[in-house]
Amino acid sequence: MSPQPNLKLAILALGLGAFAIGTSEFAAMGLLPWYASDLGITEPQAGHVISAYALGVVVGAPITSILGAKLPRRRYLAALIALYGVVNLLAAVLPGYATLTGMRFLAGLPHGGFLGVAMLFAADALPRESRAKGVTQILLGLTIANIAGVPLAGILGQGLGWRWGFALPGVLALIAGWLILKLAPRVGVDKSARPLDELKALGNPAVILILLVGAIGFGGLFAVYSYLSAAMLATTQAPGWAVPVMLSAFGIGGTLGGIMSAKLTIRYGIWGSSFRLMLFMALTQAFASYAVGDWVMMVGSSLLLGLGSGMVVPLQTRLMDVAGKAQSMAAAMNHAAFNAANALGPWLAGMALAAGWGWRSSGLVAVGLSVAGILALAVAWYQARVSGDMLHNCPAGM
Repeated sequence: MSPQPNLKLAILALGLGAFAIGTSEFAAMGLLPWYASDLGITEPQAGHVISAYALGVVVGAPITSILGAKLPRRRYLAALIALYGVVNLLAAVLPGYATLTGMRFLAGLPHGGFLGVAMLFAADALPRESRAKGVTQILLGLTIANIAGVPLAGILGQGLGWRWGFALPGVLALIAGWLILKLAPRVGVDKSARPLDELKALGNPAVILILLVGAIGFGGLFAVYSYLSAAMLATTQAPGWAVPVMLSAFGIGGTLGGIMSAKLTIRYGIWGSSFRLMLFMALTQAFASYAVGDWVMMVGSSLLLGLGSGMVVPLQTRLMDVAGKAQSMAAAMNHAAFNAANALGPWLAGMALAAGWGWRSSGLVAVGLSVAGILALAVAWYQARVSGDMLHNCPAGM
């Protein structure tokens, strides 16, 4: 069974929306040195712009899930990505640090709702045993953004000004919204849907534990990546093209990591793949700390960091299993969890930098967060074992 042609086109439109989101989210990290300099603020202060976006995702995920419970998915997704486009364009034209921080918070509000429901849409178009592939199809929009969109935003930011790095994804998001309205199938509203029932997902221990794994474990990835460009500029004599290449390397790693993670999840099950990926993330973050000062090794460490980002695939698949009727809320909150990590990681790494611990300290903070994530994953695994749903999450033959 494969998606019908119209569904394939709709998934491509959703992937473009994910591409716009990935470009905006990660370009903000890559452009950090430039808007920090232009706005007259320090790198740790500029990190608050990243954290504001992440906070917006955390706040927006439950709100958009409740508001969208009784809306047709087509119009819901188109509205969210169009709002995303408008706010990014406002971030590109309005002056001042406070305004940029506020616009980034607002841009984060539709992030979780869009990506969560987009993944559900893609997963529902495939057989149950291939759901991880549906999740990966949307994630590829995010990871390809890091190969093409983020480096392009970085080139525009360096050549024409950092504001172009937000204008580009803003335009792409508006195009995606129009395409979704044109291509996505018109599905009737579920009249039995009760918006407040979506909140029940937040009372499910299995859901909460997986969200906790994402919120803590992914903090390490963002602790390193958020300051990667600044660290390269501060500690090496890298040529001007090295930063876009490093950002692109992260995207290539993320794309390969998403594909690899889908295969790992199918082969080893949710738990086997999750533990392997979390350990891999900790090792790559340790290498990233060691690589600081050598721009060639930093490019390589960026590629390895991207490979670990595929951890989102088994976690998203687990949430689909345990969320029951609150699928939209659980899917959106998964992205909220990762953006809580996006707030936590840069904040802790920024504290280490502000304390004078040096650019290598972000990698050490990252390793600590990944180890904490592994412990949280062990608790989630134990809860699943006690509740008796382990077999459902094992690969065939186990």
